[in-house]
Amino acid sequence: MNDQSKPTTTSPMTDRRAFLKTATTVTAGLATMSFAAPGIAKSKSPNERLGVAVIGAGGRAGGHMSVLNDLMKRDKYPIDLVAVCDVYRPRLEARQKQFKFAKAYMDHRELLADPAVDVVHIATPDHIHGYQAIDAIKAGKDVYCEKPVTHWTQLDLTKELAEVVANSDQVFQLGTQGMSDSAWHQMKALVKEGRIGRPLHGEAGFFRVGDWGERRMPVDDPNAKPGKDLDWDAFLGTAPKRPFDVDRFFRWRLFEDYAGGPATDLYPHCLTQVVDILGVGFPDTVVASGGIMRYDYELREVPDTINLIAKYPEKVTISVLGTQANDFNGEESRGAGQRQPMIRGWEGSLSITNHNEDILFTPVNEGGNPGKPERIKIERAENMKDYFKNFLDGCLNRDKNTWSPMDLAFRTQTVLQMAMLGMRDEKVAKFDQEKKTIIA
Repeated sequence: MNDQSKPTTTSPMTDRRAFLKTATTVTAGLATMSFAAPGIAKSKSPNERLGVAVIGAGGRAGGHMSVLNDLMKRDKYPIDLVAVCDVYRPRLEARQKQFKFAKAYMDHRELLADPAVDVVHIATPDHIHGYQAIDAIKAGKDVYCEKPVTHWTQLDLTKELAEVVANSDQVFQLGTQGMSDSAWHQMKALVKEGRIGRPLHGEAGFFRVGDWGERRMPVDDPNAKPGKDLDWDAFLGTAPKRPFDVDRFFRWRLFEDYAGGPATDLYPHCLTQVVDILGVGFPDTVVASGGIMRYDYELREVPDTINLIAKYPEKVTISVLGTQANDFNGEESRGAGQRQPMIRGWEGSLSITNHNEDILFTPVNEGGNPGKPERIKIERAENMKDYFKNFLDGCLNRDKNTWSPMDLAFRTQTVLQMAMLGMRDEKVAKFDQEKKTIIA
């Protein structure tokens, strides 16, 4: 768990040209996504290795550690596990012993001051991510940050982090590991080459049964108390000050102060690739509805169901639907609980078919003259180890073009933040394109 510092009407051809010009402008400077599987990067010197640290020692952090440990021992990847940090000492010490980290810290700022640390993986509660990522970038460390990149109330912090990363030489990757799936990069290339014509709409979804990200979070010690072994103030950070509560500390995903439910916990996994494929910037408006539809019990504050539609100045809309009360996603899905995205354009659509083996291009049936569908083989499925390698290769080679960079995280998180605010206020959330801020 979990560490924190003191958050006119035109012809179709004319309109298409205008779109392509706009799309080129929007996507200038964005990461160029290679969909070849990464290997072991070539270091700048034969003896160079990366000192990797993990901030957070809970369940998700443990997943990071397992993959990193496997890369180091089985793949002989040039990394060392040099430090781990957590505000709860029993968990911290258990992870240090399990993965043989050289050092353990309860304050992430002390870890960032350690010269042995080159790279940090951040796996702490949502409301802490942004502050720790900014601290790490400013300390000259490369950053892998778990999704969501920030809390749903922290738009200004998201923008600040994007600026800090853009103005640094540091490598950043968000923990949307589905971006290791080559299907999304292949779809992006097809859209860019004009296969579907002018992009029109993207849809995604995430359906599952169970609040296993929230209610089932374990309480390590029902008798835990703040003190030298549990830094409650560091956990709270800039969240509202409250008396210590074991449920808030150990089961923080239940509470709006620290999490947002499926919109920010799950939707980064299905929205990120759609935003990237379509090459859109920030939405003008987002509408959303939802709430607690099934898991209505005393502690839960975050919704279990939320549906959203975002409208973009590029004349594109994106919809994301989802609930934790039903897990049917159709026969084709990419990832557990994740419905396959559909990308629609003026001249055709892209989807996933053939038991997740192919991308299907379906031409628009115009004037009763349907074109011939085309199947494009998907080159590589999602793989967590490949995803970590993509990030670490960037760290070794000083290449900021990761599969899920900060500018993409900013554009994606803005949609989700607007959706949460709009749902809660029961109104349309609007975005100021010049100031890059939510205005309603």
